[in-house]
Amino acid sequence: MLAEMKQGLTVTFMALATGLAPVAMAMDGGPADDRWIVEADLVQVAQVADDSVSDPLEGLNRVIFDANEFLYSMFLRGPTEMYVGLVPPPLRSAVSNMLHNLTTPVILANDILQWEWLRAGQTFQRFAINTTYGVGGMFDRAAEMGIERHSEDFGQTMAVWGVPEPFYLVLPLLGPSNPRDAVGKLVVDRFFDPLGLYMSNIEHDEGIYSRAGVGAVDQYAGVMNELDQIKKTSVDYYAAIRSMYRQKRNAEIRNGAEADLPPIPDLGYELLPDAGPQPASAGGEPKSRPTGEELGADPARQSPVVPVSAVSPEATGVAVSLN
Repeated sequence: MLAEMKQGLTVTFMALATGLAPVAMAMDGGPADDRWIVEADLVQVAQVADDSVSDPLEGLNRVIFDANEFLYSMFLRGPTEMYVGLVPPPLRSAVSNMLHNLTTPVILANDILQWEWLRAGQTFQRFAINTTYGVGGMFDRAAEMGIERHSEDFGQTMAVWGVPEPFYLVLPLLGPSNPRDAVGKLVVDRFFDPLGLYMSNIEHDEGIYSRAGVGAVDQYAGVMNELDQIKKTSVDYYAAIRSMYRQKRNAEIRNGAEADLPPIPDLGYELLPDAGPQPASAGGEPKSRPTGEELGADPARQSPVVPVSAVSPEATGVAVSLN
């Protein structure tokens, strides 16, 4: 019985950590690359009919979405509120920085697979600088030197290679995704994570649980308030998250090339503690990425933009990704 409970907790925490935020994820640049602090009375989610979105499993997706919301509120909100209330912002920022630093091998591998040699060099520089001068990644000294962080995953790599996004999918615990990103992030990227592979090989369960649990709380802490405001101001919370996730994901695939993207919470699998948006592309012009048609999507059928007004009253006031 104890073994079964232990296994269940492992699966839950690992799922939460890989990208949670209801979204994930929508989801740390605790590792997607931006954190948005949204003020309640300024949040306005313009609910637009988006029947054209490819969501053939909407009925099932909504059931899973509601189940995820229940699980977050029951098992994650309490610990996260305690974490935010008791841990000072500088320490929370250090935790997020360390978690992001640990994802460097995954980012570097995907930079190389996308033939992004300049960004790969910057990823390596950031790891070397932050691991040493940044005391194990607690301080983002590389950013202070002008080497900005960015995130990559195999889902983005497959998009660059021309693999289309089949349809919208909500994963249990992990939230918004699609088949391409789910395979990329949850299957392939695990093989690029040497620390995770090492702990798994030596059966270091305590290390696996600790990393997963801390990552889950850190990620959810970065989007909890924003998601609450979106929920209060949107006519259809599910549709709002779906629209924002797809917009955010498309921007990530293009390295932030979409200048007209409204400020939204990161719905990806990684969330960062920064209070404002990062530069469009770390280290140069945005690379050439597939267009909507090249990705298999009709531009006329893209999800509508869901504008959200945002302000940043605090640097670390409070990411998820959810995948």
